[in-house]
Amino acid sequence: MANLTKLLVSAGLMPLVSGLSQVTLSSTSTSASFAQFTIPAEADIGAQLIANIDDPEAVNAQSVCPGYKATDVQQNFHGFTARLDLAGDACNVYGTDVDTLTLTVEYQASDRLNIQILPTYVDASNSSWFILPEGLVPRPKPGDDKAHTQNDLTFSWSNEPSFNFKVVRKATGDILFDTESTVLVYENQFIEFSTSLPEDYNVYGLGEHFNQLRLLQNANVTMYAADVGDPIDSNIYGQHPFYLETRYFKADGSPKHVKRSEVNASEEYTSYSHGVFLRNAHGQEVLLRSERLTWRSLGGGIDLTFYSGPTQADVTKQYQVSTVGLPAMQQYSTLGFHQCRWGYNNWSEVAEVVANFEKFEIPLEYIWTDIDYMHGYRNFDNDQHRFSYSEGAEFLSELHEGGRYYVPIIDGALYIPNPENASDAYDTYTRGAADDVFIKNPDGSLYIGAVWPGYTVFPDWHHPKTADFWINELVTWAENVAFDGLWYDMTEVSSFCVGSCGTGNLTLNPVHPPFLLPGEPGNIVYDYPESFNITNATEAAAASAGAASQAAEAGSSPSSSTSYLRTTPTPGVRDVNYPPYVINHVQTGHDLSVHAISPNSTHSDGFQEYDVHSLYGHQGLNATYHGLLKVWSDKRRPFIIGRSTFAGSGKWAGHWGGDNISKWGSMYFSIAQALSFSLFGIPMFGVDTCGFNGNTDEELCNRWMQLSAFFPFYRNHNVLSAIPQEPYQWASVIEASKTAMQVRYALLPYYYTLFHLAHTTGSTVMRALAWEFPNDPTLAGVDNQFLVGSSIMAIPVLEPQVDTVKGVFPGIAGGEVWYDWYTQTVVDVKAGVNTTISAPLGHIPVYVRGGSILPLQEPALTTREARKTPWSLLAALGSDGTASGQLYLDDGVSIYPNATLNVDFSASHSSLHVSAKGKWEEKNPLANVTVLGVDKAPSSVKLNGKKVSTVEYNSTSRILLVSGLQRVTGSGAWAKDWVLEW
Repeated sequence: MANLTKLLVSAGLMPLVSGLSQVTLSSTSTSASFAQFTIPAEADIGAQLIANIDDPEAVNAQSVCPGYKATDVQQNFHGFTARLDLAGDACNVYGTDVDTLTLTVEYQASDRLNIQILPTYVDASNSSWFILPEGLVPRPKPGDDKAHTQNDLTFSWSNEPSFNFKVVRKATGDILFDTESTVLVYENQFIEFSTSLPEDYNVYGLGEHFNQLRLLQNANVTMYAADVGDPIDSNIYGQHPFYLETRYFKADGSPKHVKRSEVNASEEYTSYSHGVFLRNAHGQEVLLRSERLTWRSLGGGIDLTFYSGPTQADVTKQYQVSTVGLPAMQQYSTLGFHQCRWGYNNWSEVAEVVANFEKFEIPLEYIWTDIDYMHGYRNFDNDQHRFSYSEGAEFLSELHEGGRYYVPIIDGALYIPNPENASDAYDTYTRGAADDVFIKNPDGSLYIGAVWPGYTVFPDWHHPKTADFWINELVTWAENVAFDGLWYDMTEVSSFCVGSCGTGNLTLNPVHPPFLLPGEPGNIVYDYPESFNITNATEAAAASAGAASQAAEAGSSPSSSTSYLRTTPTPGVRDVNYPPYVINHVQTGHDLSVHAISPNSTHSDGFQEYDVHSLYGHQGLNATYHGLLKVWSDKRRPFIIGRSTFAGSGKWAGHWGGDNISKWGSMYFSIAQALSFSLFGIPMFGVDTCGFNGNTDEELCNRWMQLSAFFPFYRNHNVLSAIPQEPYQWASVIEASKTAMQVRYALLPYYYTLFHLAHTTGSTVMRALAWEFPNDPTLAGVDNQFLVGSSIMAIPVLEPQVDTVKGVFPGIAGGEVWYDWYTQTVVDVKAGVNTTISAPLGHIPVYVRGGSILPLQEPALTTREARKTPWSLLAALGSDGTASGQLYLDDGVSIYPNATLNVDFSASHSSLHVSAKGKWEEKNPLANVTVLGVDKAPSSVKLNGKKVSTVEYNSTSRILLVSGLQRVTGSGAWAKDWVLEW
C-alpha cells in the first residue's frame, strides 16, 4: 500500500499544494493509552425485511379493508365535523384498525382548506396511536371570517360505497383530490388514502430526495430521515410531506387537462397550481402511478391542508405564511463564497487556505472546519494540540479584521466518557447527565449509540431542560471560539450501530466506527468523475490499478443475512421496531434501526422515536437558532446550515444537499434539489460544490464552481483524503471561478433583495422556468436550467467533454426579450426551440430578462468591500420599452435593523425613475446606468433635468451607457429620488 501511495503522488493523484498534507488518517485525539477498539461492522446490520412495494405476497389493503361510513354531521362556523365508523369487520392488515374516527373540515382562509381525520378517543395514556402535538409542529388556524363563502375550494363527501371525499376548485370545476372508488384505511401503524390524478400529471416536492424535479409517474417516494450519501430516488436526510401540482388547460376555456403529447406550439395555454401538505412526521410512502397517488403512513393522523394557488408563487406563499413559517433572513455576508473540507488539520492549514484565496485573488467570505477541529470528535471541545483556543483566537481575530468569517461543524450526538479513564472527562456530558436530558431505552436506562466520537448519547429535545442545556453549551464554547455560524450535522439522528450498542461497553470508549474512514488503509479514495480517463489517462490508469488492488486486499465485506423476513401484525400490539408495513427505507434491509437510533428509544414525554424520528434535526435547529441568539447579544441573525430538516425548518436555518459525489450526475441533480427546497420554504440551499465523496477533476470542478455561483448558498467541500479541490488548485478553475463570482458579487444586492422578499412574503429565490412562465406546458419538466428571481437565467453545462449547451428561452412567443449578460445584446432565438449555445470550458451562459432593472455593485474579495463600491444600474428594456426592479438594504446583520431602505426602479417612455423610502443611509454614489434595448441614439440625456455629458450609444448593440454620475450623486445613489431621461 505504501508503494501504491507513492505511485499516486507521482501520478498527480495526491498533489501537495502549498505545503498542506493531503492525506491525513483520522485521529480521535484521545489521551487514552490503550489500543482503540473498532466496533464490528456487523453492529450496523439489522433485520433483512422485504419492502411491501417489492413483496408479491403483500396484502393490498384496498382489497380487504371495509372503509368507513360518515354519520352525525355537525355544522360550525368554519365547516363541519362528522363521525366515521368502520363500515365492516376490521381488516387489521398492517396494524389494528381504529373503530371510530372524527372528520373535521375547516375552511381556514379564502385560499386554504384543512381536513383532519383523527381517532375520536385520544387519551394521553393510550399508546395505541400517536397524534402529532401542536407543540412540535404547529397547525394552521382558521383566520378569515369569510373563508367558507369566499374559498375557491369546496369539500364534498359520499358514503357510497364507503366514505370518500372530493376537493374541487370552484373557478374551474376541476377536481383536485378525489378518493372515490378507494377505501380509507386507518390503523394504529398504517394509514392509507388515495386520490385520482389527471393523465400526464405534473407533481413536485415530497422530499427529501435526490432526483429530477418533476416526479416520475411510476415513482415510489419514501419520506423518512436517513443518514445516507445521496442515492438517487431514495429517502435521504429530511422529510417534507408537501407537494405542488400544476395542471395545464387550453386558453380557450376547455375543461380538459392538456396531456404532454397534445401540446401544440401554435396553441395558447393557461395553468392552475395547488399544494397539499400532510402534517404527519411518521415514516411515509407515496406511490405515484398512472392517474393515481396513494399516500401511506406508519402512524399518526390525517391532517391535510390544501392551498388553492392558483400559481406556484401563490401556493408557496400560502404554504409558508399560513403553515410552516417564513424563511429566516440571511446575513448579507452569507451570500459570499464559503470554503470547507474534511481534512483541514490545524489552524495553520486553515490560515494557509485563506492566504491562498488572497494570493490568487479569489473572493472568500467564510472558512469552515469539519470534525477535524474537535477533541475526539466531541461537540463544543477543540483539540488543543491542533486547534487550540489561544491560536484560534489569534487566527479568528485576523480573519474578522479582514472581513471574513468562520463556521465550525457540530453533530447531533454527544460523547459519553469512559468511566475507567479519569482523563476522559467531558464536561458537556457531565452537565447534560446532571439534568438527565438524554434519550432513554424503554426500560429507562440511557440509550447509548455510536457516532464519530465512539459510544454516544443523544439530546432529548422533548425534555424541558434540553434546549437550555444546548444553549448553555453553545454560549460556553463561544467564549473560547468566536464562530460566526454553525453547521448542524448527523441529525437524522444518525447512529453507527443498531440498538443501544454502547450499553455495557463504555470501558472501551473511545471506539472507532464500524467502517474505515477515508484515507485509512483499505479505504483510499480512487474514484474520479466520468471522462477522467480521457483528460487524465495516466492518472486514471493508476487510480484504476489502485482500486483493483484495494478491492483484492479487502476481500469480501461482512455479509448480511440472506433470509428475508416478512413482518405481520398482532392485533392490539404496536411493534415500533418492526412495523407490519415495511416502507422502502434506504438503509440495508429497510430496517428503521440501521444507522439510526432505534424506533423504540424513548423520550422524556413518553414519545417513542418511531413517532418523531424525522423531527430530530428540526427540533435541534430550533434549539441551535435560539442558542445563537444568546451567543450573539448584539442580535445578529443566526446563520445555520443543517442537514436533517422538516417542514418549517427554513424559519431557523438553511440546508445543503448532503454527501453528494464528484460525478456529473450529482451536479445535474443539484438543480432539482435546490428548486425543491424553494418549494419547501428553505431558500438558503446549496450543495458541496465539485462534489463531496470521491475525487473531483479539473473539468468537473470548473463547471461546478460556475454553476454553484448562482445557488443561494455557495460552498466548496470534500471528503477526507480526497485530492484538494479548492478553486485555486487548477489555473482554469481559478479563472472560471473568478468569472462566475464577478457575476454573483455584482448581483449580491439583487440576491439580498430576493431573500428579503422571501423572508417577508414567502416568495422564492431560485426558481424553475415553469413557475415564472406558468402558461407554457413545455417547461413543466425543465430542471437543467433555472432562474434566480424573475430576472436572471443560468444555463449551465452539465456533462463532460463538450463546449456547447442546449437551452430554452421562455416567453419569446409572447414578446419576452433575453439579453446576454456578458455582451449585453439581445439573444436572437426562436420560440420553443432548444437552442445550441456556445459554452467553452470556463464560461457559463447567463441571461437577463427584458423588463428587469438590476442594481449592481462592483465585485470584491469580500462582501464588506463589495458594499463599499459605487452603484450601477442595468436596465434591460422589454419589448414594450418598459422595465422595473427593486432594492432592499439594511445593515446586513441585525434581526431587527434600526434602519432600512426600499428603492423602486421603473423605466418607460425613454425615462428611468428611482424612488427610495427608508432611513438607511446608503452613501455610495451611482457610477453609471446602462440601458439595453434603446432603439435610437438620444439627442440628449438628462438627470433631473440637467444634461449629462458622458454618454455612449452603440447603434448595433442598442446599448446606452451613461457614466460619470458620481459627480452628481456624491451624497449617495439613492439619497434623493431622480429621473434619467434620454
